[in-house]
Amino acid sequence: MNYHKYHPIDVVNGPGTRCTLFVSGCEHHCKGCYNQSTWSLRSGFPYTEELEEHIIRDLNDTRIYRRGLSLSGGDPLHPENVPVILRLAKRVKRECQGKDIWLWTGYRLDELNEAQREVLDWIDVLVDGKFEQSLADPALDWRGSSNQIIHTLNLDE
Repeated sequence: MNYHKYHPIDVVNGPGTRCTLFVSGCEHHCKGCYNQSTWSLRSGFPYTEELEEHIIRDLNDTRIYRRGLSLSGGDPLHPENVPVILRLAKRVKRECQGKDIWLWTGYRLDELNEAQREVLDWIDVLVDGKFEQSLADPALDWRGSSNQIIHTLNLDE
């Protein structure tokens, strides 16, 4: 898997202060996408064990309270990204006490295959659906267009 950016401190992509990883690879190619540079699976930088360790350390760093991890892109649920995203989500849940995971995907919940659905067991919030430029609304929380749905999966709140 490749990634484009990692923000150890982010207050835009989900509630609270978060760590955010933007992965490479998206087959949806939504008109008006603000992140077209992430569409190619081969764009960006190789995701490494060192980066994963850095993410875990950042989430556990008590100097800055981070509420959780946000996974965006590209598309974290692109079939080629799923194995790494699943491994990362499992590590966060096992090693980072009380941190939530939000994931954005262009796939709709009812379109996910078995491997993609396995990731859902390890995340707390799924924002699904392609960005639809005709339904874009900057006033929406956590999504770009009104067709996208925020699914609360495993949050205890």
